[in-house]
Amino acid sequence: MNILSSAALPIENRKKLNKTFPEINFIFCESIEEAKDHLSTAEIIITYGDDLSENILNQTSNLKWVMVIAAGIDKLPFEALHKRDILVTSAKGIHKAPMSEYVFFMMMSVYRQGKRLIENEKNKVWTRDIQMEEITGKSLLIAGTGVIGQEIAKVAKAFQMKTIGVSRSGKTVNHFDKNITHKEMKTHLNEVDFVVSVLPSTSGTQGFFKYEHFEAMPNHAVFINIGRGDAVRAEDVLKAVQEKEIYHAVLDVFETEPLSSDHPFWEEENITVTTHLSGVSPHYFNRALEIFSENLKSFQEDGRELVNIVDTQKGY
Repeated sequence: MNILSSAALPIENRKKLNKTFPEINFIFCESIEEAKDHLSTAEIIITYGDDLSENILNQTSNLKWVMVIAAGIDKLPFEALHKRDILVTSAKGIHKAPMSEYVFFMMMSVYRQGKRLIENEKNKVWTRDIQMEEITGKSLLIAGTGVIGQEIAKVAKAFQMKTIGVSRSGKTVNHFDKNITHKEMKTHLNEVDFVVSVLPSTSGTQGFFKYEHFEAMPNHAVFINIGRGDAVRAEDVLKAVQEKEIYHAVLDVFETEPLSSDHPFWEEENITVTTHLSGVSPHYFNRALEIFSENLKSFQEDGRELVNIVDTQKGY
């Protein structure tokens, strides 16, 4: 069996795969350009997902399975993959720890006036005249009740927070006090202090948050987006903050990345910009390849069900 990786994997992870599966021929490349010479013989491809175009897919004749070692899969050529009945799996869940930590770090940074504290330290200003708030006991609405959303809701319970989960079905999910549908969300927005979006990028989630949703939130609300940038239009977030419909927005993802240096987000005091790094962790590759290794064992046994299978018709 030939397994081709277009993802630049660390040396230690390559060694571990070779040791765990000595009977398999692994071909490790640094990019899809380097991998092109091996596409025709590859039965499995390990990829970040954004380099697997339909043109690349057409150069594969033995491909059975694509492993995307990322949670986001929105750039895959789903129609072509579905047409050829190629199995696709993702590394869904590997970001739950760092992304939930990011959310609570930002919640506390906003409520405990983190920006001002850093500025005062920088300028050697000693003052206790700073209004601070607690996140304990507050209400949190999370749009997206998958692995990451559930982890955020679970951690929220340590702060005695009330949690509302929003999904298309509204089905009951662990760690949420209440689960509602997309259509029901607007009527609950006036109840919450924090709104967190962990929505993926699909045809059903693009432009999901509209200005009317920010109008429905309390003016002390904090909006945090760590899912995909196209879940909300930049101008709607900017207007909501400037018109004081909400108190603060924390944005880690954007419609266009990188965010241009002249974008008004950078200058807005009540908008915090980070550079798509909420999921960054030193454990990234270990976690992603652990999922792949377990799935590979199942794949070899031809009977056990794999985890994180992607529906190529739905795109998630």
